[in-house]
Amino acid sequence: MNVYFQRLKDFVLYDADREFYAKIFPDSVSRKDLMRLRKMFAEDLATVLAIEEHNYSFPWSDGIFRDCFRAGYSCWVCEDVDKVLGYGIVSIAVGEAHILNISVDHNEQKQGIGRKILEHLIEVARSRKVETVFLEVRPSNPTAIALYRNTGFNEIGIRKDYYPAEDGREDALMMALELYYL
Repeated sequence: MNVYFQRLKDFVLYDADREFYAKIFPDSVSRKDLMRLRKMFAEDLATVLAIEEHNYSFPWSDGIFRDCFRAGYSCWVCEDVDKVLGYGIVSIAVGEAHILNISVDHNEQKQGIGRKILEHLIEVARSRKVETVFLEVRPSNPTAIALYRNTGFNEIGIRKDYYPAEDGREDALMMALELYYL
């Protein structure tokens, strides 16, 4: 889809009432409610890469993000007005989803943005009738582990030496969330 058409569509679908009520009745709408998720564009990569490089010792490269676009993965950014606060990427195929990356700007962490992105990626998977959502997480990241557990993910195994680390390799906790439909 044309980037300009998608941006026009995002603008038209934007809920202006929330912004209006936030200005008139500031206590009626939280900042989190004003944040929106939209498809990630190549133009977002400079900001996304800056977040990635700040948050990780072994960040994804520009090429990895572009490969995600080429592969047709579902790539999203969370923004407040026109500032990208974080991003998430999920791969969906054959009834399964794999959350590949979620990251939030270090100045914006601990405000529910990561949860908002995670919940959105789960809803994207649900809309495609996915049965199970998988992810890996570093055991050295207790904040992310707590978020995933609180969202319903369960530990299903360990991938040995999955992540690069300063002193060699670090295992990954494998987690899964079963999605149910009526």
